[in-house]
Amino acid sequence: MNLSFFDQFTSPHLLGIPLILISTLFPTLLLPSPTNRWITNRLSTLQLWFIHLTTKQLMLLLNKGGHKWALILTSLMLLLLMINLLGLLPYTFTPTTQLSMNMALAFPLWLATLLTGLRNQPTMSLGHLLPEGTPTPLIPALILIETVSLLIRPLALGVRLTANLTAGHLLIQLISTATTALLPILPTVSALTALILLLLTILEIAVAMIQAYVFVLLLSLYLQENI
Repeated sequence: MNLSFFDQFTSPHLLGIPLILISTLFPTLLLPSPTNRWITNRLSTLQLWFIHLTTKQLMLLLNKGGHKWALILTSLMLLLLMINLLGLLPYTFTPTTQLSMNMALAFPLWLATLLTGLRNQPTMSLGHLLPEGTPTPLIPALILIETVSLLIRPLALGVRLTANLTAGHLLIQLISTATTALLPILPTVSALTALILLLLTILEIAVAMIQAYVFVLLLSLYLQENI
């Protein structure tokens, strides 16, 4: 059976039932479970330290009113981080390579930040559509441009995450295929491509972590404009 490079992005099915929900919720099993003890083990302590550090970094940009979003933003970042990292394992499926899923995460949260601003401070939120000191003849064009840039924000969030992860997975598969194909013919070149594959894998681990952080950071910046 011939498989294309893009078959790895096809949602898995079992008896006609899509398994994307299971692959999305499975990383939540790695989160530390609530306990009555202050300290359980080193792994839980490290996880709690990382969660605290992440929440602190995300909340630096927000005032006190935006701190109620801490649980949502931190949980979203941890979910994206674990999905992205687990998707780098062999024979696994990465749900965040699906644009539909990323848009399902980006659009409601972006809309929530927008509606929060329109409800709490409508004048200031609408004021972002027209920079101060704009010449009168340019006002209609600038309002149109700013409105379009505002509406494409969720699309940019989803496409950025999808494109970066998809490109990384394709590169890993291409280089791994080349390494296997060159092994019986040119072992030296195959070893070199294997080294490149190792370096690319390390890079993709960094990209998976950075993209999860950037996704949530941009949402916090959108929230900052509206509170």
